[in-house]
Amino acid sequence: MSSCPACGQAIPAYKNPVPTVDVIIAIGSGVVLVKRKNPPVAWALPGGFVDYGESLEQAAVREALEETGLSIRLGRQFHTYSDPDRDPRQHTVSTVFLATAEGVPVAGDDAGEAAIFDEESLPPLAFDHSRILGDYFAAQRVAA
Repeated sequence: MSSCPACGQAIPAYKNPVPTVDVIIAIGSGVVLVKRKNPPVAWALPGGFVDYGESLEQAAVREALEETGLSIRLGRQFHTYSDPDRDPRQHTVSTVFLATAEGVPVAGDDAGEAAIFDEESLPPLAFDHSRILGDYFAAQRVAA
């Protein structure tokens, strides 16, 4: 707990969820995933923490480029996921965006690998990304 520099009164420390973004990048009938270099080491959607002064949309475009080398065409927000246990490191709230891109993803930043997977070939995923992609593919089937 810190104290007020003017009066010395105790100021409680508040713990708030941290905003993040994830991006479902569609290429053909598949989606782009990255294999994380940092714990938890696993395949995941491209994404990450929103920087101070950055919009959610800017963060999504930046993270996609940093992790996959792809310049994406950002679509709409898909859904927000906020289960306090979705990330074992801390409570995060992730806004998931839909995007498209062309080309071949190349791992960059904190991604060790990048590849395109279809629904039937998805590897085990980090965080709640299995749920996110399950929701995405279910929505795709309803829209078809």
